[in-house]
Amino acid sequence: MKIESCGKFIGNYNYWKLYFVENIFRIITHTILSVQLGPDWWDKAVDDKIKNKVEDFKREYIKRPWHTKPGPHDIYYVQLWMLNEIMRANSHILSDAIPDIDEWIARIEQLRLPRNIVGHMNYPNQADRKRINKIYLDSKVLLESLENRLRLKIP
Repeated sequence: MKIESCGKFIGNYNYWKLYFVENIFRIITHTILSVQLGPDWWDKAVDDKIKNKVEDFKREYIKRPWHTKPGPHDIYYVQLWMLNEIMRANSHILSDAIPDIDEWIARIEQLRLPRNIVGHMNYPNQADRKRINKIYLDSKVLLESLENRLRLKIP
């Protein structure tokens, strides 16, 4: 069936790369802010608008406890644009470990719309596929360089 092969193609070639990038930046952000601000970094570093949206999401999961929760930390409830906003608001802290953090924030913003396309199992165009691949490969290099200097903490 064509629809099945399309879904497999998108999952095998695009989705997992976006998953990696989004989640590795959750881990990187959590690690650096935990070290710099302490284990309660969320309360100190995240604006109320994002905290309120996360609380709304959490209430939805509480209402339906039979569903799997996104994760144990509030950072797992944020959407990509929220994660990027947390990184932007704390770039002065993140820049110690990631000197080109502003470039990364801009690049992650470039993933926001292609991520939505892939997340809804539609085909990204060739430029978006190249963008996804490039950011994925570059984020692996970033991760390797950080692993040499930091002990990453999965939230």
